[in-house]
Amino acid sequence: MGPIKNCYIRVSGRVLAFQTSFPDFSLFMRRILWSCLPILLLATPAAQAGHWVLLDPKGPIARDESSLMLTAFGLMLVVVIPVFVMTFLFAWKYRASNEQAPYTPDWDHSAGIEAVVWLVPTALILILSVMVWQSSHRLSPYRPLASPVPPLHVQVVAMDWKWLFIYPDLGLASINRLVVPVDTPLSFQITSDSVMSSFFIPQWGGQIYAMGGMKTRLHLLVDQPGVYDGLNTQFSGEGFYGMTFRAEALSRADFSRWTREAPRGQPVLDPITFNRLEEPSEHVPPQLYSAVTPHLFDQIIRKYSGMP
Repeated sequence: MGPIKNCYIRVSGRVLAFQTSFPDFSLFMRRILWSCLPILLLATPAAQAGHWVLLDPKGPIARDESSLMLTAFGLMLVVVIPVFVMTFLFAWKYRASNEQAPYTPDWDHSAGIEAVVWLVPTALILILSVMVWQSSHRLSPYRPLASPVPPLHVQVVAMDWKWLFIYPDLGLASINRLVVPVDTPLSFQITSDSVMSSFFIPQWGGQIYAMGGMKTRLHLLVDQPGVYDGLNTQFSGEGFYGMTFRAEALSRADFSRWTREAPRGQPVLDPITFNRLEEPSEHVPPQLYSAVTPHLFDQIIRKYSGMP
């Protein structure tokens, strides 16, 4: 605490003196800055390393979600910034050494302050409610994307502790590696061959749960080639921390070439191979399969749904 100071108040015409140890404003500000230092130390390396992936979208869905998040954040600052500014101003104006600060012991109400305190948050809640309601329908993961280009269908299976991607139209499958063409709608069907997981590629947008015996949907589009990080955001056991995958976006020409050339010499995902994949394993390297058992995705769902 700061040095002890003498303070004076007037009560019924008499001046009373007492001592207080309230710190001076400079010490108060130094403590605020020191408390913010850990946040700055954590945020600066992340920004320099480009790890703020939610603010670096690579597709229309991700851009809309990022814009919604920043807009909501900006609207909330309408309340947050004045609160912090007034906190510092009040601490400075009514500091112990300021003998010119007004003394109003009988003040207890202000209609103007009441109006601001209630009307401004109410208006912000109404604006945010309309934004969230509209975006919830516009960005629904079950809503197909309008495009003249036919979608690429990908079936996603969460396993212990890896991701299986099946391309039913191409007859291919892969482990921990998702390859797609840019500027092409992506239609995902997602399930789990184990406990509940969560499929998420931050720079593409969307996040959807994978649950045994159920099929969830997700529609995305990526418009910039590159290699992106995919992960499981739902704790799913011992190997959860390593349940990540590579999401590669190629040009349409490169993707067509990949579908023709990459499967050569690769193994087949038959029932025996799939049974081995079902065994829990961690940090599984990417693996491509040149062929896959027909209707494997549906068989996985039926196994947990009780359907014949």
